[in-house]
Amino acid sequence: MWPCRLARTRSVQGRCDWVVELGGMKVYTGRGDDGQTDLADQSRVSKTHPRIEASGTVDELNARVGDARPSDYGDVDDQLAVVQNDLFTIQSQLATPDPGDDDPQLSPGRVDVLETWIDEYEDEVGGLESFILPAGAAAATTLHVARTTCRRAERRVVALADSSAPAVADPVLSYLNRLSDYCFTAARVVNHRDGVTEESPTY
Repeated sequence: MWPCRLARTRSVQGRCDWVVELGGMKVYTGRGDDGQTDLADQSRVSKTHPRIEASGTVDELNARVGDARPSDYGDVDDQLAVVQNDLFTIQSQLATPDPGDDDPQLSPGRVDVLETWIDEYEDEVGGLESFILPAGAAAATTLHVARTTCRRAERRVVALADSSAPAVADPVLSYLNRLSDYCFTAARVVNHRDGVTEESPTY
């Protein structure tokens, strides 16, 4: 059980609210009721700011990846757990405009790990001969949804990189680009192991 307690607090609007405190972190404070939110450096930005759009979409992606667990395959589940932790690190980077040496940073080696997993799974299922429909077993279709969410997260991070300074630190974009490929390949593996035949579009 989380270390938590109920506390009565006064919000920025002056009203008193009940909040749940989790290890010193409040679930809500009312600070976002005006449509703005805090970055890691305590600066305030609109909730529609490209940095919030990017980090929020990565958060959605993390939930999609979590939805694919359990897949009924231990290797896939272990990898997805690693991915979820990597995505938390990316969220931290996106929420920190000017990171310091002690702030969480995604290691470039994480991209290499994804590529290793992709190569191993491609050896198992074989190469593609055509496009395939995003369908099949429940865990596979969930991974396909995660794949498309990952592509959107990547687009949001590109938009952030195009619109603001400082630049988005490497290897965030490379990781997201490769992660969508991993989700696609993992979905193929799940279908393969479940005995589901891949379907090609009929156009």
